[in-house]
Amino acid sequence: MAKRRSFRNPAAAALAVVALGLAACTPGGPSGEAGGGGEPAEPGDGDYTIAIVPKDSTNPWFVRMEEGVKRYAEDSGMDVYQRGPSETDATMQAQVIQDLISQDVDAIGVVPVDPAAIENVLKQALDAGIVVVTHEGASQQNTMYDIEAFDNEAYGGFIMDNLAKAMGEEGVYTTMVGHVTNASHNEWADGAVKRQEEAYPNMQLLEAEPRVESQDDGEVAYQTATQLLKAHPELKGVVGTSSFDAPGVARAIEENGLVGEVFASGTGMPADNREILEKGIIESLTLWDPADAGYAMASLATKILDGEEIADGIDLGVAGYENMQFAEGSDKVLEGDGWIEINADNVDDFGF
Repeated sequence: MAKRRSFRNPAAAALAVVALGLAACTPGGPSGEAGGGGEPAEPGDGDYTIAIVPKDSTNPWFVRMEEGVKRYAEDSGMDVYQRGPSETDATMQAQVIQDLISQDVDAIGVVPVDPAAIENVLKQALDAGIVVVTHEGASQQNTMYDIEAFDNEAYGGFIMDNLAKAMGEEGVYTTMVGHVTNASHNEWADGAVKRQEEAYPNMQLLEAEPRVESQDDGEVAYQTATQLLKAHPELKGVVGTSSFDAPGVARAIEENGLVGEVFASGTGMPADNREILEKGIIESLTLWDPADAGYAMASLATKILDGEEIADGIDLGVAGYENMQFAEGSDKVLEGDGWIEINADNVDDFGF
């Protein structure tokens, strides 16, 4: 029998239901091995089992995230690993989290598919004394802290600046999100629209279809864009948010012979989008390195487990996350300054 974790951090204590009695230890870790030498880790002992749960395990974005998770494991010497569902599905993600709870890991970091759909299972984790942190989950209630690479509204404005430049600051555009339930994607899209309304008066949001969904799927993004272009010939631009959006829209633009007439911007991986950038189908994409986000989640979880104070200026040990600040009006959402612009000139500079 082993004593359960306790959290010295006041913010963590307010969110987690700490078991003060004794609890039986259960296996934890990527292969069922016992975490922390067979017992739940004591605060400050520096020997924890931390699991990062992405939206899915096959998306190149999260394959890249796992590189950062593995790097943190190497740097810290702890049992830190990534485990995600085989596809982007909130029910499947909840099951992964449920399995991790049963394995008695010390901390879980999640990139939510649908924040509302996993509130219950995250509460179970907190009630079990497991540290819970999220990324791209600013609306998540059952988390101790959420990490954002930047201010989401400002990032949406940055995407719009890139699209407006390509469109010559005029014309009709629409917004595309991976899922209408995805908090961050919708915040970026809202930020893009706000930026357009403030800075680009000759651009107009498509009234008939102001927001469409790609389901985090490049084929769906392509099909949706193709339908939009046929239904709305006046459409000149698409704000994308999912890493699949801009590439899918680019394919539709090229196949419909509209290169140089219709434009897209959004988030995407450098290597995956080299061709569309070099061909000029898309002029620029935006990005933060998901490997750094994975590293930062694990680092934050460790600090909570160690009982460190989580305050403005906290350094999570990776570029863009060295001086995290709480979002305005929030004591839970931490923001960094990790965004990047990718274009044909620098697409080969990133190494991923």
